[in-house]
Order: sequence, then C-alpha cells, then structure tokens
Amino acid sequence: MRIYTELKVWQKSHKLVLEVFRVTAKFPKEEKYGLTSQMRRASFSIPANIAEGCAKEGDKDFARFLQISLGSANELEYFFLLTRDLHMLGSETYEKLQEQITETRKMLVSFIVSLRKK
Repeated sequence: MRIYTELKVWQKSHKLVLEVFRVTAKFPKEEKYGLTSQMRRASFSIPANIAEGCAKEGDKDFARFLQISLGSANELEYFFLLTRDLHMLGSETYEKLQEQITETRKMLVSFIVSLRKK
C-alpha cells in the first residue's frame, strides 16, 4: 500500500489547499456558502482523493482516484479564473495560484499515465 503523505503530488496539493483556505478567508462574507465553499471543497478534494486512492490495491483503481483529483483541479482552476474576473483575486495572487494548480495538474497527469502503462 502506498503512503500518500510521501507522494510529491499529494504534498503539493496539500500546500495548495492551505493557500486556498488562506486566500478565501479574505473573500466577502456573502460568498461564505458560495465561491468560498466551492473553492475550498474543490481544493481539498484533490489531496483527499489521492489519499483515498492510495488505499486501493490495484493501479487501475488508484488511477481512477487520481482522475477524480484531476477533475477537481480543473474545477478549482476555473474558480481561480472566475474570482480573478470578479476582482476577488488580485493578479499576483491569481498568478501564484495558477502556477500551483498547473504544476499539480501536470503531476497528476504524469502519474495517471505512468499507472496506466503498467
């Protein structure tokens, strides 16, 4: 069984969750149950699905959970774009988050491809 905390993709996505929570804490209160909640859920879905997938026995099942993580990463990337366009994120913060999500997505895709080749 894999130890999820040792996976670089999990570590990177966990750091992203912490950053999303920090950034969304500054969002308007009326977004508490809207964008704030949606962004937080999408963000922690990424490492949570990696962790859950690590408990699966086969590479095929694990790859399926990584694919779910990738879907959440895409969703989160859209929320970054939306909140930037709504002027809830500054351009510097947006660029930082965009860089983190792009790196996370690349890592997930590479991991999925490597598991499916086995």
